[in-house]
Amino acid sequence: MNIDQIGWLNDVHIACAILSGTGYLIRGIGMMRESSWLHNTWVRVLPHIVDTILLASAILLTIQIRQYPFVQGWLTAKVLALVAYIVIGAVGLKYGKTMKIRVMAWLVAMLLFGYIVLVALTRQVLPYIG
Repeated sequence: MNIDQIGWLNDVHIACAILSGTGYLIRGIGMMRESSWLHNTWVRVLPHIVDTILLASAILLTIQIRQYPFVQGWLTAKVLALVAYIVIGAVGLKYGKTMKIRVMAWLVAMLLFGYIVLVALTRQVLPYIG
């Protein structure tokens, strides 16, 4: 079964990826501006809901298309980049000790997010290179 045969699940996954990346971008801008709205409950909860749906759809997609991380190189790259994105992203929005560290981590996390998207689109570990 290929990705086109399970369009609705893929659409959910893509929509959540867009929401997740956009949300991280906006929260990063808010962090740099030291915006008070970042402390609202919905700002802290909504990303977890979106990311949970994103992860669940990713797991269901891997099962449906029968391509698995640590078997398929491109999925392995996505999973490893995702782990790095989560860790570095947390430094960017919460755990960085200085604004400079948070901004640098946020930028690196945004680059990682872009890499994950490119890997998903090309199914290549080194998109547009290899």
